[in-house]
Amino acid sequence: MSAGGALRVVHVDTERTWGGGQRQLHALATGLQRLGHRSWVVARPGTQLSDALCRDGVPVVALAPAFEWDPVAAARLRALLRRVRPDVLHAHAAHAVAISAMAIGRTPTRLVVSRRVALPLRGNPLSRLKYRRPAQFVAVSQRVRSVLCACGIQPDRISVVHSGVNVARPARRASVLTLRSLGIEPGRPLVVMVSALVPPHKDPATFLAAIAAARVEGSDVQALLVGDGPLAAPARRSLSRLGLDGVVRLTGFRPDAVELLAAADVAVLSSRDEGLGTTLLDAMLAGVPVVATAAGGVTEIVRDGIEGLLVPVGDGAALGAAMHRVLHDRGLREALTAAARERVERFSIERTIDGTVDVYRSLAPEGLAVGRGA
Repeated sequence: MSAGGALRVVHVDTERTWGGGQRQLHALATGLQRLGHRSWVVARPGTQLSDALCRDGVPVVALAPAFEWDPVAAARLRALLRRVRPDVLHAHAAHAVAISAMAIGRTPTRLVVSRRVALPLRGNPLSRLKYRRPAQFVAVSQRVRSVLCACGIQPDRISVVHSGVNVARPARRASVLTLRSLGIEPGRPLVVMVSALVPPHKDPATFLAAIAAARVEGSDVQALLVGDGPLAAPARRSLSRLGLDGVVRLTGFRPDAVELLAAADVAVLSSRDEGLGTTLLDAMLAGVPVVATAAGGVTEIVRDGIEGLLVPVGDGAALGAAMHRVLHDRGLREALTAAARERVERFSIERTIDGTVDVYRSLAPEGLAVGRGA
């Protein structure tokens, strides 16, 4: 492929929900089209991702695999590859890798896999089979790269491309009416954590312990825990045990999570490990000071004492003390948010798109897409 040739990319995402990965895929696919490349996104019909892409003019191919290794879904994907002849097939979720690996068969299409979580690859035979097929992995952080290497993936098959945010987007804060509907009282400090509540790397219990600790320190905080997952029920039990009923609200999944985060006085992330922690980028962009555990990829975004305050993983008391410190030190808040606003420029979505295009171009055979048209 010539340096300026237009790329043809088929993306696959088989998830049913909207999360950080789907936000990144939406931004990537729309960004590629702005640059003159062609994208097709294979996604489940009726999902928020599918609807958003259709609104923005990105071709969506409906596919709903019945299970991870669904041969019918793989055959339909293979038919799409034969029809559009993409340079790259990009799988954006773990379950999407299986049907993508089956679909490429003997086609010249190169498979790229995004890896956004710092969890080890499964060691069963099927997992080993599907992860032998990708030509390249796109890790969202050095932390994720290190995990992939520890699982036996050769370093030269891994490229690090940080996830990004739209740094030109004005921050939109949730309205007072919205906050009141969630039980948030005006005039009291608000702490917000946005996180999928899934084991083993998420840790809402430490967040709740931190809220309790901050109140003991003298901060009259109220909090929103935005997200859903298997850890939601244990979190509700911990909330009651810590006497935080009426102080912390568990909202479940919210499509306006970024707006709720922007309305916070402090943004928190209490994970045990993180691929990157893009919710912190949203907070930094909105001018909200950040307090977090020094978990995995978080340390690639936030430098302790410069863009935010970092504490040891699992230390609710230290996390609460850091919240209290930020809330009661105006000079510290202003220094952190100013540095964070500068830092977030390094994580623009444009850099993410450019880095991903570089990965695609490194794999595409010379001249493969020339003459096909954009």
